[in-house]
Amino acid sequence: MALRNVVTEGDRILRKKSREIEEITDRIKTTLYDMAETMEYKEGVGIAGPQVGVMRRMFVAKPYPDEHPEDIYFIINPEIYETEGEQEGEEGCLSVPGMQGTVIRPQKIKMRAQDIEGNWHDYEFEDFAARVMCHEYDHLEGILYTDKATEVHEAVARYEEDEAESETDSSQEA
Repeated sequence: MALRNVVTEGDRILRKKSREIEEITDRIKTTLYDMAETMEYKEGVGIAGPQVGVMRRMFVAKPYPDEHPEDIYFIINPEIYETEGEQEGEEGCLSVPGMQGTVIRPQKIKMRAQDIEGNWHDYEFEDFAARVMCHEYDHLEGILYTDKATEVHEAVARYEEDEAESETDSSQEA
C-alpha cells in the first residue's frame, strides 16, 4: 500500500462526474487500500476516487470513528436511493484543507453499493455516518461540500473565535 496525493480545490478533476466501475480488478483494490491508508494518514473519515485523481465511482469511509474505529467501508458504484429527515452540521474536506462549512444533509440514508469483492449490499446510515457517506457520494458527482455550505470559514479561526467568546462569557459571569 502507498499514500496517494490528495487533489485540492481548484483542480478541475474534482468537478467531474466519476465513471462506473465495470470490473473490480486488482488495480482497483490496490487503489482502494491506498485510499484507506491515505485517509488514515491525513486523519480523515472518508476519501473518494476523484480526490486521488481516479475518476471512478468508489470511495472509502470510516463513518464511526469513535464507536468502531476499525470499521472501514470500501464503497463501489454507490447509489443513494432513499433519504429521510435533515441535519445541519460542520464539515471539512481533505481537498479543501484548513476550511470548514455548515452543511444540511439527510438525517438518514439508504444506499446500495458493491464492496471490495464485488458483492452488492444495501446499507443504512444515520446521523454522522449519513453525513460522511453523502459527502463522499457528492465527490463522485463532482460536488464539493462548499457548494452546499451555508457558511465556509477557516477551521482554526472559527475555533479561536469560539474560544474567545467562551472566555468573554466566563469573565462576564464572574
